[in-house]
Amino acid sequence: METMVLQTEPDALMEAINYTWILVVTFLIFFMHAGFAMLEAGQVRSKNVANQLTKNLLTWSVGVTVFFLIGIGIESAVAGAGFEPAFTGNGTGWIDWLYGAVFAMTAATIVSGAVAGRAKLRAYVTYTFLLAAVIYPVVTGITWAGGYIETLTGTPFSDFAGGMIVHGMGGIAGLTAAWILGPRMDRYNSDGTANVIPGHSLTFAVLGTLILAFGWYGFNVGTSAIFSEEGAFLSEQLGRVAMTTTIAMACGAMGAGLVAWLKTGKVDTLYVANGLLAGLVGITAIPDASTWWGAFLVGGLAGAQLPLVFGFVEDYLKIDDVCAVFPVHGSAGVLGTLLFPLVATSGYMADLGATRTEAFIAQFAGVAIIAVWTIAATAVIWFVFKAAGQARVTPEHERDGLDVSEHGVDTYPEFGQPDVATDGSGTVSDVRTDGGSPARAGDAEPEIRTDGGKPNGGEIKMVTAIIRPDRLGEVKQALAEAGAPSLTVTNVSGRGSQPAKKGQWRGEEYTVDLHQKVKIECVVADIPAADVVDAISEGAHTGEPGDGKIFVTPVESAYQIRTGKTGSDAV
Repeated sequence: METMVLQTEPDALMEAINYTWILVVTFLIFFMHAGFAMLEAGQVRSKNVANQLTKNLLTWSVGVTVFFLIGIGIESAVAGAGFEPAFTGNGTGWIDWLYGAVFAMTAATIVSGAVAGRAKLRAYVTYTFLLAAVIYPVVTGITWAGGYIETLTGTPFSDFAGGMIVHGMGGIAGLTAAWILGPRMDRYNSDGTANVIPGHSLTFAVLGTLILAFGWYGFNVGTSAIFSEEGAFLSEQLGRVAMTTTIAMACGAMGAGLVAWLKTGKVDTLYVANGLLAGLVGITAIPDASTWWGAFLVGGLAGAQLPLVFGFVEDYLKIDDVCAVFPVHGSAGVLGTLLFPLVATSGYMADLGATRTEAFIAQFAGVAIIAVWTIAATAVIWFVFKAAGQARVTPEHERDGLDVSEHGVDTYPEFGQPDVATDGSGTVSDVRTDGGSPARAGDAEPEIRTDGGKPNGGEIKMVTAIIRPDRLGEVKQALAEAGAPSLTVTNVSGRGSQPAKKGQWRGEEYTVDLHQKVKIECVVADIPAADVVDAISEGAHTGEPGDGKIFVTPVESAYQIRTGKTGSDAV
């Protein structure tokens, strides 16, 4: 039996391996959107989380389709090759388009963090459309695709993986949009001093940071790991990019933490996380060219400038950059790009065929051109939105939160809501908050609990308690043992004998004088109110200020909606 041997030309094999690797890298960069979603969601108020997540989802969905239909064609036209959209291409051409698209969408999603908490969804989506269609393609058309800066200065503009073209551009766009929108309500006092508005979850912010750092290896190392014409991996460049990316990342976190400590006496967690990303942004333009010590320098400086630039933007420019996108992406991207001539290896400069001074001129020209174009285009678009009254939500919607006003959802609904039965009946199951067992689907009758208390003469009383959230479980158990028949629990915040404390968000202190509490309401008729008070007191007691208070008030009457019963029968 003859064995058929499949022979492949070396060039075809090399192309197949290269494009397979490009797809793997593309998927890795796409996963960075999960990081952006978590990072931004963690830095906004809980009432705006769903809005931020929706913006991230629509950034990809709207942006990638627009980049396919229009963006690539604009880039091609700006580069001088005529308007050639992606839908006129073929298989490998579409892989190239997708690889470019994940870079474009990274630039687009950066903007959402700067305008969080007050931008209308329709305005943001429209801006994303225009960024993917025109703003970003023009930037890539004059740099990666067109090489116009080399024509202008005589020296190529060096940006290996988008430190300025992607991140610097996105950070500058975000700052511009945030400036035109204006700050969030209550962000600044009448005298111009800033109020701290902390985000709702450091956990999400740090998780998003680490996801982004993981995907960044696709950004930098993935860009390098291709086959050369000789069919071998570019091992020298590949190793250098992997090393400089990792070192700059680490030094960015340390640099930001150090400066935060020098400013406030504390190592701020969010600054460390943001500094790690700033270090990555700083090295992204030059990981293939930098010396080992250059990675330390660029990463450290990119992290160190973060608290300083954020403070400048907040206190002097009075721009409310919610997720610090400018110091993380904008100024860090500019810094790393401009430091290229200082940290580039001698061998790289020899291959470039330019002096370090000539290289700096080219880098400065590239940064300036990208910044001017991005600021101008972004400003025009958001000024038009603002003039038309479509840039910002109403004060009422901003106060209520964009989750409800823009999407009709509550990311963190109050606990204790009834669960809908999953047996297809459409009925609501009996959810007990006092420790009892709910009725199970298929049971003939729901569980009926006797109160076991002494008669109260038919008098109805409301027992209301404000307690620590962490004592809710013990209170529920104590009430169940006392035979309390009903229970309502609400998340509240308040202030009493418990002293105020200091909190810190991105290196700035703020006073926490309203403490998180839960309010328990229990209506009783056939059980003595004193028994309920004793049960709550037993479960809530810690002996520390802030244990809470219990109030007992008479209830004139009660009415049960389902049966029409009144008085103690309703209770």
